[in-house]
Amino acid sequence: MRVFVAGATGYVGSAIVHELLDAGHKVVGLARSDTAAAALTEVGVDVHRGDIADVGSLRAGAAESDAVIYAANQHISETTDSAGRARAELAAVEAIGAELEGTGKPFVVTSGVLGRTPGRLLTEETPNEANALTALRLPVEQAVLVLGESGVRSSSVALAPTVHGEGDTRGFISTLIGIARDKGVSAYVGDGTNRWPSVHRFDAATLYRLAVESAPAGTRLHAVAEEGVPFRDIADAIGRFLKLPLVSLTADDASDHFSFLAPFVSLDSPVSNALTRQRFGWQPRHPGLIADIEAGHYFG
Repeated sequence: MRVFVAGATGYVGSAIVHELLDAGHKVVGLARSDTAAAALTEVGVDVHRGDIADVGSLRAGAAESDAVIYAANQHISETTDSAGRARAELAAVEAIGAELEGTGKPFVVTSGVLGRTPGRLLTEETPNEANALTALRLPVEQAVLVLGESGVRSSSVALAPTVHGEGDTRGFISTLIGIARDKGVSAYVGDGTNRWPSVHRFDAATLYRLAVESAPAGTRLHAVAEEGVPFRDIADAIGRFLKLPLVSLTADDASDHFSFLAPFVSLDSPVSNALTRQRFGWQPRHPGLIADIEAGHYFG
């Protein structure tokens, strides 16, 4: 297939590109800069110039391809305009969806699992319930999945919050490491038993390929290799490598310590991947989160 990838030069997107190429697919990558275009050309990817705000460019890329993957999602940060980004992403996926209606082509969108069902196990079939943490992002996933009723083989790959591996410079783990270095301690909230799902970026990339190749319309896949790593274990691994003390914080202290990450660090978000494994034969094979932290590449 000729697969159009929005976000092809990103941390997850670049892994998806290599996965698709290794499987024999042709890849077209969206590039908004000369630097991005050069990076795509270097690995054998055709370049489609544009931006997610340029819906005409997105429609043209979709029209000229056999499948579309939208992996252009921005990392959470202090400077992210979450509402503005969500509006832009919704407009982007709606434009691509309009172009693909009635074609039967695959359209895979990136989503997430963090905070969907706090304290309860999230499965691939759990109904979407908007809350303060998910309300901005759910419309993007829903807009794509509903395209299954309009002749699009639409699916979503819901990523674990900790997509880890070499090259991660802006994700949750690299951010937590930066906070620990700045504060002089590696911290968790309460007893730290709250769970964060995780997935290695290369295992996630494999799931995107499987979704493009075989996911039925309206399917949600969970890119979650570990269903829940206790946050205290994450903080402990970071603290041991940095030789910093491990400390427990109260909920009141967490805001000052973790800044914009404070709403997330105490979340308990266990997530099942059983149906994804069963339906698509997905078998994560790369290191787990704690082993990846202990490998040392995050601390270079």
